[in-house]
Amino acid sequence: MKNYQLKRLFDQPILQTIDVKPAIDGFEVLGAFNPATCLLGDEVIMLLRVAEAPLAREGYLSIPLIEEKDGIPTLTVRHFKEPEGDYDPRVVTIDGKQYLTSLSHLRLARSRDGIHFDIDDKPFLFPARMDESFGIEDARITFLDNQYWITYTAVSEHGPAVGLARTTDFTTVERLGLILPPPNKDVALFPKQINGKYVMLHRPMVSEIGKPSVWMAESEDGVNWGNHRFLFGGRGLADTRFAWEGAKIGAGPEPLLTDEGWLVCYHGADATHAYALALALLDKDDPTQVLDRSAGPLLTPDLPWEQEGFFPNVVFSNGWIQWPAQSAHPNKIWVYYGAADSGVGLAELIHI
Repeated sequence: MKNYQLKRLFDQPILQTIDVKPAIDGFEVLGAFNPATCLLGDEVIMLLRVAEAPLAREGYLSIPLIEEKDGIPTLTVRHFKEPEGDYDPRVVTIDGKQYLTSLSHLRLARSRDGIHFDIDDKPFLFPARMDESFGIEDARITFLDNQYWITYTAVSEHGPAVGLARTTDFTTVERLGLILPPPNKDVALFPKQINGKYVMLHRPMVSEIGKPSVWMAESEDGVNWGNHRFLFGGRGLADTRFAWEGAKIGAGPEPLLTDEGWLVCYHGADATHAYALALALLDKDDPTQVLDRSAGPLLTPDLPWEQEGFFPNVVFSNGWIQWPAQSAHPNKIWVYYGAADSGVGLAELIHI
């Protein structure tokens, strides 16, 4: 992939956590990041991951989650004494049970120029099922069969799973529930059927054996998936030149069809949990064939706002757009990326 570069369009984020209002009374926004993006007419649509938490009480952790009350999933807040010593600011274990310290949802934002966004005050998708009880995270959007398919990570006490929703207008939305059980995430749907089948990239989360890698699956209807196959994994275990993706990798936004094949943006993490962005190229007729991959990362967390935040040293993309020929930015590919779980950056993918 020597013929591609990722160039930041700005050395500052185009959107920050402080730009987003809390959707829940008595909560604060801890992070606004990792947006899915698409074009709807002449607008850029963004589904932003917004992490909110109750305002802090000294000496206590206030954990937001969805719990069943009279059979109805309901937002609740549970209060625990703050653990002694250092602890992960995102995930805590209390009385042997893990909790997330914030609750994420998807917030809609719109833009005419792809740079300046108007952000809705209320969620577009908010956790509403028990398999979403710890939040909804990191969506991807694919335009397929004349509608927009939204895949997202649905988190609960049982782990991260993959949910699916569909919309035609980003005003009304149909939830279809889970399409992959835990533990799985990073699902990107191809924007057309291949050999009569819907195709997805996904990332099972392994434990004692193996590393989190990119897999592929097929479906007759886009809801029920099978024929799961390993596609590619991180190369850092075999070659230290690839340490930047040695810990884990995962697919980013929906693949783009080019003259050379299917272009896949993916993230890689190293042993220190620093995230970088890279590309892979798949055969256009048989995407199980990996034709090429980046020899090195195309974007790394080099700027202060990419290095410092709720989760430091992260650039993570799950949204890009290809501007149409008749637009202000003809045929350009813009890559939107989350930075340190605290804001959104914008880069251009350049074919050289």
